[in-house]
Amino acid sequence: MRIGILGGTGPAGSALGARLASIGYEVVIGSRSRYRAMEAVDGLKSAWPALDLPVTAGDNVEAASCDVVVLATPWDSAATTAQDNIEHLRGKVVISMANALVRVGGEFQPLVPPRGSVAAHVQAAVPECRVVAAFHHLPAKELGHLGDPIDSDVLICSDDPEATRIAMDIVSHIPGCRPLDAGELSNATAIEAFTAVLLQLNVRYKTRVAPKLTGIKKDPRA
Repeated sequence: MRIGILGGTGPAGSALGARLASIGYEVVIGSRSRYRAMEAVDGLKSAWPALDLPVTAGDNVEAASCDVVVLATPWDSAATTAQDNIEHLRGKVVISMANALVRVGGEFQPLVPPRGSVAAHVQAAVPECRVVAAFHHLPAKELGHLGDPIDSDVLICSDDPEATRIAMDIVSHIPGCRPLDAGELSNATAIEAFTAVLLQLNVRYKTRVAPKLTGIKKDPRA
């Protein structure tokens, strides 16, 4: 499976791309500027020369041409970026990982995008795609520490059960991560907004938190 990352030159997108490449996926880091993507890929490969990461650079069109596509753009350009690349995204699983947040004074606060969440806004903008909300709560710095597992649950929601299954399978291969089916895409509103709480905990306790839920005894990957 080839996974493309639209807007993959930012901290979260490039870290996720490196992590996915480290577990065997072919990854294309995309950007509006191919040169920015090349710089990002060069940085990843120089940071982990022994891993021979299967990651390449391209523009957003090349990233959108992959089998599964992750939207790692800023939240307010996610739907527009998807629309701009609809010819290459039609019918595909598109994973939205953006959170609509703003910092007011010393507090992080969630914003309410059109349709209630970034993921739902993307789905409305590209109805031909199978949009999944996932990866919202994984700390970018920990994602980029390729030698260490990430001890976190990953909440996943979509209106397409097969798209949910594909996203859960990808997450299940990331060491330390447990994918959880969080239902339909309407639940992305709460999932995205909860990121503000996690960031506030990071600031208050000077750490990087990740969610772990108790009480689920059945392996959701089974």
